[in-house]
Amino acid sequence: MEVFDSIITAISYAKQPRKRALIREAIKLKGKKGIEIGGPSQFFHLKGGFPVYVYASKIDNVNYSSNSFFGDFAAGDTFQFYKNKVGHQFIAEATDLHAIANESYDFLLSSHSLEHTANPIKALMEWNRVLRSNGKLILLLPDKRFTMDHKRDYTTFAHLVHDYESNTTEADTTHFSEVLTKFDAERHKTEIEEYRKLLLENVANRCVHHHVFSQDVVKQTLEFSGFTIDMQTELEPFHLVTIATKKPA
Repeated sequence: MEVFDSIITAISYAKQPRKRALIREAIKLKGKKGIEIGGPSQFFHLKGGFPVYVYASKIDNVNYSSNSFFGDFAAGDTFQFYKNKVGHQFIAEATDLHAIANESYDFLLSSHSLEHTANPIKALMEWNRVLRSNGKLILLLPDKRFTMDHKRDYTTFAHLVHDYESNTTEADTTHFSEVLTKFDAERHKTEIEEYRKLLLENVANRCVHHHVFSQDVVKQTLEFSGFTIDMQTELEPFHLVTIATKKPA
């Protein structure tokens, strides 16, 4: 870790008390190997809420397509997550990491990706599988009160279980009507007709938030998926943050 990075982290720690617990948790991952679903994410960068990019020895990455709505990604050792640190880029669904062996990673990062997944429990089961025993999950989800979802109802845990048991796929359109009915163009900064077109091609662009999470449902869902909750917090401007540990086998 460079002196500059240490100084910036120390300033962040001193000036932003709400980040302190998260920074302490990020430091615990120093020298560890992780994987990120989606990304790269500013939240995990030097000045983010959880600056793990600075501390980790290596972070691999998963994106659903080489040419996604969120950017272009080339499979291979191309994921430059921090300065000269490079990890492997996988092109795969968050719910299907079959190219990755069991218990390959010390931690897994997910920033605002799980809500874009039609079958969150299926994804979490895969994430659990690739984590080592007692591995850490750092999960960020949008706080609906401050996002385009603020008019929508929270997804229930029972609904998530139903999606899992039904093996719901990314082609699912169950929530599209609700999304459009409760659309807020001002917060979304997109016209409704433009967004309607995006929904019609959601399998390709993955723009829709299938689910709207409360912290209680996050807790239930993670516990169902083989995790124990270490901490949950809220951080500006719209983050619900959860750190969880994979239960020992």
